[in-house]
Amino acid sequence: MTLRPEAETAVESEPARKSAVEHRSIEFIPLDERHGTVRSLFTLWFGANMQITTIAAGAIAISIGVPLPWAIVACILGNLIGAVFMALHSAQGPLLGIPQMIQSRAQFGFYGAVLPIVLVILMYVGYFASSAVLGGQALASWTGLPVDLSIVLVSCVVVVLTVFGYRLMHAAEKWISLLTLVAFGILSVVMFGSNGLGHAWTAGSFEFGPFLLAVAIAATWQLTYAPYVADYSRYLPPSTKVGASFWYTYAGTVISSIWMFILGAVGAATAGDAFQGGSVDFLVGQVGGFSWFFFAVIVVGIVGVQSLNLYGLYMSISTTLNSLFKVRIRFNVRVALILVSAVIATGLAVAGRTNFLDNFTNFILLLAYFLIPWTSINLADFYLVRKEKYSLQAIFDPKGEYGGVDWRSLTAYLVGVAIEVPFVNSDFFQGPMVNLLGGADISWILGIFASGGAYVFLMRKYPARKKYPAAESAEFAAGEVH
Repeated sequence: MTLRPEAETAVESEPARKSAVEHRSIEFIPLDERHGTVRSLFTLWFGANMQITTIAAGAIAISIGVPLPWAIVACILGNLIGAVFMALHSAQGPLLGIPQMIQSRAQFGFYGAVLPIVLVILMYVGYFASSAVLGGQALASWTGLPVDLSIVLVSCVVVVLTVFGYRLMHAAEKWISLLTLVAFGILSVVMFGSNGLGHAWTAGSFEFGPFLLAVAIAATWQLTYAPYVADYSRYLPPSTKVGASFWYTYAGTVISSIWMFILGAVGAATAGDAFQGGSVDFLVGQVGGFSWFFFAVIVVGIVGVQSLNLYGLYMSISTTLNSLFKVRIRFNVRVALILVSAVIATGLAVAGRTNFLDNFTNFILLLAYFLIPWTSINLADFYLVRKEKYSLQAIFDPKGEYGGVDWRSLTAYLVGVAIEVPFVNSDFFQGPMVNLLGGADISWILGIFASGGAYVFLMRKYPARKKYPAAESAEFAAGEVH
């Protein structure tokens, strides 16, 4: 059986396939263009998290009042749990050969998928702006340039890497993994030998509410990767085993994230307000005469993860434009979207770089409330309902079996969000159940099970929509694009 998805760009010429610059966008990746090994997923996700933004996220646990020992436990527990869902998405890439958010059309409908995609676009803009601030601070401290100019210069390098695309981004993260392994290994030895660590270790008392909130922040860090995990595995051969995709992704993201989160917690516990405006100067100050090397590593790490954020932003915007306006994402459109996206996100970074840690905390929690129901529905559909079987041609067809707006997934999504609301604990809203739980935020746990459970129930009770075939009729077979 041959798969013939209606990709929105024609098959590339042979020179284009061998080009260092990626020419594919949101369409299916043909089998003769599949390449790479599953091991690359480890270095990609290890390198993506070995950077200063992850350290800043780890510092949040201390800023909300969690004692250092329990902050470390929360960082470990949250990342271990959240990465399970994140890594489950990785297996979708090799099997389907399409970007993550395009695949959402199978759950939400060709047009219905625009809703979660718009939320994901906001997420990418926020993460890009947050990381741009830290990258700009590092470059400014290193070179003496103004911070705003430094933010712009770092973003320019990110744009070049993103335009080159998939191959170069994977290759860059391999080298970033090695550099950051050395740099943060040295930094860890220095910080864990700090005289202030002993006092920080014994300070404060355990409170259940802030602890669970810290767990939620760490879990959310992993869950917010979910909308683009498959983007970086979709060029792998379809014979790639699901277990291999999962474990290489899981190991890479968990090891690096836990390590950086702990560094952030230790730094915040020993440095106090030095982390409030961004932790770059404090961290580099720990290593003395080698500061130039650490500034360089921080900037390079930011460039690496920013390319992932910008690439995901461009892919999500491309999916939205294709869904609503049937825009064909040719190479010149691709470059234009990357440039415009970078300009907007960089402008936000320059405008909002003060009071960094508070804004970052609120931003991460806000994402959780809206993205967790999406990831739960997507995974429930892939592993429990359709069980890895999809018609890729229909995913690109607005009149196909995934056409329109799927009321079942939207209902499950709204159920998940509604159940989360009473348990939300953030600066902009506190649900009525939060005080009863001692300030704990368990909305993310409830959102996962409520939305995924509701989706499975509705799909089994109503297997077919009017004018559309049942989910069981979907099929997947690997083959060429025609």
